[in-house]
Amino acid sequence: MTADGIAFLEELLRIPSLSGQEDAFADYLLQQMKRFGFRAHRDQVGNVIGEVGNPQASKTLALLGHMDTVPGEIHVRRAEGCLYGRGSVDAKGPLAAFVLAAAQVQSQLDDTRVLVIGAVEEEAHSRGAHHLTETLKPPDGVIIGEPSSWQSITLGYKGTLSVNYQLTQAAGHSAGNQSPPAEEAVAFWNRLVEYTAEYNQDRRPPCFDTLDHNLRSFCTQSDGLEDSAQMEIGLRLPLGLKESSLKKEIRGWSDGPRVTFPYSEPPFRTEKNTSVVRALLRAIRSAGGQPRFKLKTGTSDMNVVGPVWGCPIAAYGPGDSSLDHTPDEHICISEFQRGVMVLAKMITYW
Repeated sequence: MTADGIAFLEELLRIPSLSGQEDAFADYLLQQMKRFGFRAHRDQVGNVIGEVGNPQASKTLALLGHMDTVPGEIHVRRAEGCLYGRGSVDAKGPLAAFVLAAAQVQSQLDDTRVLVIGAVEEEAHSRGAHHLTETLKPPDGVIIGEPSSWQSITLGYKGTLSVNYQLTQAAGHSAGNQSPPAEEAVAFWNRLVEYTAEYNQDRRPPCFDTLDHNLRSFCTQSDGLEDSAQMEIGLRLPLGLKESSLKKEIRGWSDGPRVTFPYSEPPFRTEKNTSVVRALLRAIRSAGGQPRFKLKTGTSDMNVVGPVWGCPIAAYGPGDSSLDHTPDEHICISEFQRGVMVLAKMITYW
């Protein structure tokens, strides 16, 4: 890959693209895809869809990345062989690698159609991926663009469940018998912690088989007449845990608070012996790597499209996922280059 490929990723990093604010980034990506030879457009919700290969091909491979990032501006720069910037790992790096790899092999695609998709709002509630499941004909194979390292393949992601807790009651004296909302909220949280500990007995969290909790926010308010407490909680769900039963359990812990579940996605795990995984394994070995498999404790668009499309699927992309969402987010240039090489080989092998 030439230095132009690195410059392409660097320019993508310079364009802010928070969830719901991807337009400027999408316009640039669309322009560059066309320059690389893609037939490209944006769909109704703003996803960028680029296509190379034979439009009448008998099989379609979708490379599904996302354009949005979490907040936090990181100065875009090159230092010690690495490229810094928000999204360099999660997940503009993998998306750029998709574009470059597909462009590189487009002349070799006799009976394969490759779609490279930059989806919107993956970091929010995967609006782009949900729209694709409703509008795009299921492809014959999918790679989700998330960092795995250039030598690794991700086979599964845990599910997610958002829990919102809110309790408002008439203000009372601190010497009275009524527990204030703050104490009730703490008791609710402690019950949740106890429940996850009981569920995870003999398991060491966090891992793919554990139920994990995260307190995202906690606030209290009082106007002298009413006191209130609010919490936003995130749960990571393992395979085998029935979401409806978990919700019923959580609702039963208190009569007064209002508990809602604004968003959820089921856990998902694919198999090793599929056409997509076999092609990735061959490509990694051909590039001199020793492939490994991973299961992630977060979620991705695989959780959305995997159950609906029901085709061979895996997640792959250059980058160290431990740097996701951190202030030190960066990707090694050599890692990115190897990722592009693997993807280009994978497309031709598949």
